[in-house]
Amino acid sequence: MAAPSVAMDTNHQSNIKLSKTEKKFLRKQIKARNTLLRHEGIEAVSYATQSLVVANGGLGNSVSRKQLLPVLEKCGLVEALLMPPNKPYSFVRYTTTEESRKAYVTLNGKEIVDDLGQKIILYLNFVEKAQWKEMGLQPLPPGLMVVEEIISSEDEKMLLESIIWTEDTDNQNFQKSLKHRRVKHFGYEFHYENNNVDKDKPLPGGLPDICDSILEKWLKKGYIKHKPDQLTVNQYEPGHGIPPHIDTHSAFEDEIISLSLGSEIVMDFKHPDGVTVQVMLPRRSLLVMTGESRYLWTHGITPRKFDTVQASEHYKSGIITSDIGDLTLSKRGIRTSFTFRKVRHTPCNCSYSSVCDSQRKEVPPSFPESDKEASQLEQEYVHRVYEEIAGHFSSTRHTPWPRIVEFLKALPSGSIVADIGCGNGKYLGINKELYMERRVAALQELVRLLRPGGKALIYVWAMEQEYNNQKSKYLKENRISQGKKEISDTSAQRQLVEQMPDANSQDSAASVPSIQKGGCNSRKVTNSELPIHTNRTTFHSQDVLVPWHLKGNLGKDKTVEPFGPIRSHDPGSVFHRYYHVFSDGELEAACQTLSNVSILQSYYDQGNWCVILQKI
Repeated sequence: MAAPSVAMDTNHQSNIKLSKTEKKFLRKQIKARNTLLRHEGIEAVSYATQSLVVANGGLGNSVSRKQLLPVLEKCGLVEALLMPPNKPYSFVRYTTTEESRKAYVTLNGKEIVDDLGQKIILYLNFVEKAQWKEMGLQPLPPGLMVVEEIISSEDEKMLLESIIWTEDTDNQNFQKSLKHRRVKHFGYEFHYENNNVDKDKPLPGGLPDICDSILEKWLKKGYIKHKPDQLTVNQYEPGHGIPPHIDTHSAFEDEIISLSLGSEIVMDFKHPDGVTVQVMLPRRSLLVMTGESRYLWTHGITPRKFDTVQASEHYKSGIITSDIGDLTLSKRGIRTSFTFRKVRHTPCNCSYSSVCDSQRKEVPPSFPESDKEASQLEQEYVHRVYEEIAGHFSSTRHTPWPRIVEFLKALPSGSIVADIGCGNGKYLGINKELYMERRVAALQELVRLLRPGGKALIYVWAMEQEYNNQKSKYLKENRISQGKKEISDTSAQRQLVEQMPDANSQDSAASVPSIQKGGCNSRKVTNSELPIHTNRTTFHSQDVLVPWHLKGNLGKDKTVEPFGPIRSHDPGSVFHRYYHVFSDGELEAACQTLSNVSILQSYYDQGNWCVILQKI
């Protein structure tokens, strides 16, 4: 596609009569410039400089350095190509202003094909300099080690060929394929429904014979200290990942090692303080996690088809740096992991008791009496729970609701949509002309996100599940008798309630922050216990714990390799989610307290109170 001749200094454009095509291109170029300024703080200038920002030409658009650099070099000598990670733009600096001006005229509006085979159009604007704040280099998490080329290519081939995926399903080592992978266990079967092993039921045959000599070699070289007795082999298709988690402390000993075969991968490690590092695991490398990296840091793999990696050929393993002059994309392939562990037969006594299931005692939840307690309740019974059930929860959210579809399709082209709360993004493809992004934010943040004239559609669970003599879908799907109290008859829930303090022992009423998407509204109650709601029944309290029963076949796909979650759970795990259900008029009243907001519409829809508001 030829670039329109309109791409020139802004000062000269007013003297040129533009065609319809050129006007359309100019509008898109200006839109790209305004978007970069509004969302990234990148300010374009109207005069020629040595540096250009290339909109749509970034790692976040699946455009690699190898793909973009030759296109830019056709216009002159490129001094630097800076590609920030996960961003849909890049910066290019030419040796002379004349070269950058040539690129501005020649490449503006140029169509290229990204690494996914999709056509994209580049839009270039002059900038004074590349405005990108690089993060300092982070060290590897303590106790983490990556050993490159731990085995030969011949051994890799033998290991891969030793796993027979098509054998008889009656074999105890065989486990049926999960959603995006195939898996086999040796020594002990890892149960994904409770993220643990049955220590009294070892599998026949132990570990494959081919692994013995390899493990002995690693022991002699000091890479590992204990010989594993459990192995899980997983085969992953490109584009799928592992949710962030910490291996169950009580299930295995300190060392957890994982051998990557077939393809390299980037794994994310995150400390509770928020520090995140990305570590490259090359093909045929061994990841060893001990101590802090095994017990305290979460690790996971972001689901995507390309990883952002170092472009330098000499770089293989270790942390992905923030040197945006040396980043590119690496296409993922089929990866097979051999994850070895040693089953633990005694309680864990590590130094990280706050995340240790052997040491941490479950504290019964109660109504919070301060902002700190409200934050802790939200972290434990909202954020942590949805981290655990995300895969299963998302699989049950797939059909868009008509009223929400109607709202989305009425938005003008180019609108930015934020899916806020615990939704799984099922509405993000309704209107293809909208630019989508997702944020988890408090209710009061909605107004801050909106531009003047912007609209927000808010749905909250209603206290009234029967309205205008019509039962909600939630009640219609009730499989158990109605009219029960808030406490379920399941033994697990009954035990939780029995551990709660006696309401009669409270000397005074508690001030309860009512949490909704992170916001708190104080009100008085006379009972400190958070009741556990019985699913598919009428609500009797506004602040409740709602059980989520993790399904075995879906829950099994939640964690892989199988790196357990932050703590272990019993079979048929039940997670309790904190909810504040809204009564008639409560949501509308809450919205009226927000500044610069006009309520356009409020209504009831399928057991939810709904409001459409607009920023004035």
